[in-house]
Amino acid sequence: MATLAEAQSYVLGLAGLLAPIEVELADALGLVTAAEVRAGEAVPPFANTAMDGYAVRAADTVGAPVTLQVIGMLAAGAASERAVGAGEALRIMTGAPMPEGADAIVMVERTSTSDDGALVTIEVEVPVGMSVRPAGDDLEPGDVVVAEGVALTPGHLGVLASVGIERVLVRPRPRVGVLSTGDELVEGNAPLRPGQIRESNRPALLAVVAQSGFEGVDLGIARDNEPEVTAAIERAVAECDLVLTSGGVSMGDLDYVKVVLDRIGDMRWMQIDIKPAKPLAAGVVKGVPVVGLPGNPVSSMVSFELFARPLLRQMAGHHELHRAEVPALAAHDLRRARDGRIHFNRVVASLAVDGTWTVRSAGGQGSHQLAGLANANALAVLPDGEGVPAGGTVRTMLLAWP
Repeated sequence: MATLAEAQSYVLGLAGLLAPIEVELADALGLVTAAEVRAGEAVPPFANTAMDGYAVRAADTVGAPVTLQVIGMLAAGAASERAVGAGEALRIMTGAPMPEGADAIVMVERTSTSDDGALVTIEVEVPVGMSVRPAGDDLEPGDVVVAEGVALTPGHLGVLASVGIERVLVRPRPRVGVLSTGDELVEGNAPLRPGQIRESNRPALLAVVAQSGFEGVDLGIARDNEPEVTAAIERAVAECDLVLTSGGVSMGDLDYVKVVLDRIGDMRWMQIDIKPAKPLAAGVVKGVPVVGLPGNPVSSMVSFELFARPLLRQMAGHHELHRAEVPALAAHDLRRARDGRIHFNRVVASLAVDGTWTVRSAGGQGSHQLAGLANANALAVLPDGEGVPAGGTVRTMLLAWP
């Protein structure tokens, strides 16, 4: 039996970084930069005011209150045609460029004007540079705007736009094919015949693929015959960067997926010291990684989290491959039997105002019990033993679902 660490290391060795592509800035959210981006211009490009008020010479405010002559008004997007001289002030709006001669801003709340607006009384002294944003205050030409290997956030897109970047070199979102196989699977609400079950793995996997920031490709259901399974997998590896199958990976399974993958790929069939998700298949078919997940729905999702998602994040250029983990207090006993495996229990994690995490069971822990999975937002990691008593600390993996 392989250890969890051994299996994860093997799966991560199946593929490296995807080749970079250039995308429009609007399409880059969440993608990882493949090269650093430097500013080609200053931000802001000129000294401007940080607030509405009056542009003045700081020396003219000494001994305030003082009264100055108003020489006009300047809005954002315009430029003053005359300089501010001694004893003068210019009404100015946020973002407008500083006029020549002025070296400070007095906020409008600390002023009052004459009835005709020709004079303004400055109520406070201000120092040179007050409420002035210098040119290049945010970025100077040549500054690194975004480093290589950064997952782009809305803030990154904003700062890239601020220096005129329209396209950026990134690692693409992996295209993830999701294939189900089996004559027993029924989609939708069609009546079930004896031995049939409703398909749930593929919808759940496609959803978690999308939620993880990747592009899901619905490959449908391949029925139980070797030519159909072969055609489905060959089409999948031709279209996708990684292929997920569910079911047919246990040691005793008689499944065409196993037959086909052994024939056309270089696969490894593993039993791992975890519960759920003990069986796993992983390998390469025509240069494309294929991960065979267990058929039980909870096992399939947990296996995706432990193996497929880290590999996909590696392919997409992320540095943090695994879900965040926190220590949490068990709200009640989290019991288990000794069996030589690590148990991943579905739990509901909550965060108190003092920063303490607490977990409680999300429901049924069977590998077929999707309702418990649907209620969960975390996995409690229970090492081999008898579990964790109420009030004990348990390592907890935080999930993005439900």
